[in-house]
Amino acid sequence: MTSKDSSSISISFIGDSAKDENRDRIPSLLCLPLSLLSPSGRFILCCVAVFAFYLVYGYMLELVFTVEGIKDHGWFVTLIQFCYYTTFGFLQIVGTRQTLKTSVPMGTYLVISLLTVGTMGFSNSSMGYLNYPTQVIFKSCKLIPVMIGSVIILKKKYNFAQVLACVTMCIGLIWFTLADSKLQPNFNMQGVFLVCMSLCCDAIIGNVQEVALKSNNESSTRLVLYSYGIGTFIIVFQLAVTGSLFTGFYFILEHYWELMPPVLVLSVSGFCGVQAVLALVHLHGALAAVTVTTARKAVSIFLSFLLFTKPFTIHYVHGGALVVGGIYLNLLSKRNSKLVTNINNVYSRT
Repeated sequence: MTSKDSSSISISFIGDSAKDENRDRIPSLLCLPLSLLSPSGRFILCCVAVFAFYLVYGYMLELVFTVEGIKDHGWFVTLIQFCYYTTFGFLQIVGTRQTLKTSVPMGTYLVISLLTVGTMGFSNSSMGYLNYPTQVIFKSCKLIPVMIGSVIILKKKYNFAQVLACVTMCIGLIWFTLADSKLQPNFNMQGVFLVCMSLCCDAIIGNVQEVALKSNNESSTRLVLYSYGIGTFIIVFQLAVTGSLFTGFYFILEHYWELMPPVLVLSVSGFCGVQAVLALVHLHGALAAVTVTTARKAVSIFLSFLLFTKPFTIHYVHGGALVVGGIYLNLLSKRNSKLVTNINNVYSRT
């Protein structure tokens, strides 16, 4: 599929004809060999998997945090997820007959684990103070801390379109948050702080993971195993120091059937969703992956309002639309599209 206008988003199914890509380099999705499918079939399967797993993940996450008293035990829920992810990673390595030996230095894995703990732990904790749609909108704005950090630390310069994308996201976030603060009786700025901390960790972790994978020729499966395995011990230590380890354990026991089945489904869907996104990135690139995941987030927000009782205002739509617009303007700026070139030219003439 091609387009004359380079500003449009297109997804190429290389190989629908005889010119198929090297099948030996095509990844598997949850032990399913994608090389057996056509390129368009792989894309459709990955999209269906991303939607299915992450829609279940979003529903289960919101369901878990409807349990009374769970607000104070978000970190213990994170600990359970890390234990499950570590187990799933180990089983996947054994099932695919990979070696446990890694070439990545343990110091690098420690940094990745700390960032992974921060990303998921702060995100889960924020659910006690924010509703799910607000959290999703915040987590879609990873560009903001990335740009701020690059300007301050690396002295990097951005073109006008990229700055405009960041400003658009900021306005959308403020709009969405103000609407939430007026409608939600339990709105708390502590939730905004926690989700911002998660966002900062998430903004950093991608670059560190990419370096670990490429410079050491590491598999993504071992990356999952070691980062979540080490992260499990980090969370146990943190909970023990803060005195929340046993209180969290007893709370989970007290609400076992309310919490453990949903957390299990939450962990399975989250782990499988990560594999689907990685396969989508590998096969069709980051642009296709961001397009699919952004559409999935929009559906998740819609289902959240539909399945869980919460007030609604049109300002949510306005703020969300600005955030989505900022996301795609940033993506187009990386592709040097005609639209972005025109925006930069208009700015340079003023």
